[in-house]
Amino acid sequence: MTTQEQHPLHGGQLRQLAERFGIPVSQLLDFSANINPDGPPPAVVSSIHKSLDSLSVLTNYPDLHEIELKRALARYTGVPAENISVANGFVSLLEAALRALPIRHCLIPVPAFVEYRKTLERAGVETSIHKLSSESRFNYDLGATITGEHNAILLANPQNPSGVCHDASLIRNLVAAAQQKGIYILLDEAFIDYVPEHSLTADTDEFPNLIVFRSVTKFFGIPGLRVAYAVANPRLSHLMSENVSPWAITTLASIGANAALDDRSYAIHSRIRNAERRITLEREIASLGLVVYPSAANFILFQIPPEVDPDTFWLHMIRRHRIVLRNCANYESLPEGHFRAAVRTPEENNKLTTAIAESLCSLRITGQP
Repeated sequence: MTTQEQHPLHGGQLRQLAERFGIPVSQLLDFSANINPDGPPPAVVSSIHKSLDSLSVLTNYPDLHEIELKRALARYTGVPAENISVANGFVSLLEAALRALPIRHCLIPVPAFVEYRKTLERAGVETSIHKLSSESRFNYDLGATITGEHNAILLANPQNPSGVCHDASLIRNLVAAAQQKGIYILLDEAFIDYVPEHSLTADTDEFPNLIVFRSVTKFFGIPGLRVAYAVANPRLSHLMSENVSPWAITTLASIGANAALDDRSYAIHSRIRNAERRITLEREIASLGLVVYPSAANFILFQIPPEVDPDTFWLHMIRRHRIVLRNCANYESLPEGHFRAAVRTPEENNKLTTAIAESLCSLRITGQP
C-alpha cells in the first residue's frame, strides 16, 4: 500500500479507518479534523427540532436565494448581504468563482489545502506553486508572490496545515499590490473566526480583485450541515451566486447555521477556550522535544524526530492509543514527519500528549508499530 493510499486525503475519515483497522468508530479519538470540540451552540439542535414540527420544512424546496441565511451572515460579519454568496462548501464556491472570472493561471503558496490545486485543475486553470519555508514559519513573501506571470493567487489566513496567521495589514498590502497588476486574490479564511480581527471581509468593496471564502461549519461544530460563504463586491458576489448550483444548501442546514451565527456568546467563549487550550497543547508537545509551529487556529502542526518513521508513528497512534492524527505526507513541499493535531478538550489533549510521548519512546526502542 502506497503512502497516498495509506493515509486519508482529508481529516475526519473515521468510518474508513474504523473499517480498515477493525476498531469501532466510537473508540477512535479524532484529532485529524479541525472541528470545535465543544459541539454546536445549543440553539442549533433546538431550532432544527422545532422546525420539524412543520412538514413544510421537508416538503418545500429550500429558499433558492437563501435570504435569511445571508442576512444572518451579514449580521455576523458586518458586511452587506448583497456582498455574500453561499454554497455547501469551499470547493463549490471556488468553482463558482472560477466560472465567473477569467482566471487562467493561479499561483498557490504551499503547503496548502490539497483541494486548491485539484479544484483549479478540474476547471482548466493552469497552476504553479511558490514553496513556503518551514524555517521562516511559512510566512508569505509579497515580492515572491506578486510576479505578474499569473492572474490569480490563492492564499489562506490562517494557513492550513500550519495554522500561521498573518496580520490583516500584510494581506491587505498584498491585495493592493495584486490589484495594480490585475491579479485576483482568492483568500481562504476558513479558520478566521478564531482571529476575526485579521479578516478582510470588510475590504471587499475597496478591492474588486478580492474574494474571501469562509466556513460556518468548522467554528460552530456542525460539519454535517455543510454551509460556507464567500464575500466579494456586490457585482462579483452576484456573478458567483449565478454560478452556484441551485438549492446548494438544504433548509435544515440553513436553519441550523442561522441559529449558530446568532449566538454571539458561543463565539466569544469558543475563541477564549481555544486560545487557552491551544497554548497549553503547544507547550506540552514542545516539551517532548518536537518542532511545533505557532498557530492561531484550532489545530497545531508539529514534526517528529527523523529517526522515527512517520508512517509507523501514525499507525502506532491508532492501533495502540486509538488516536487519529492528520498525517501531512500529502501536503505539497512539507518536509517528512509533519503531523497536524486538532485542539480538543483539555482531557483529550492530555491523552494526546501522553500517547505521543509513549509512541516516540516505544518506536525509538523497537522501530515497530
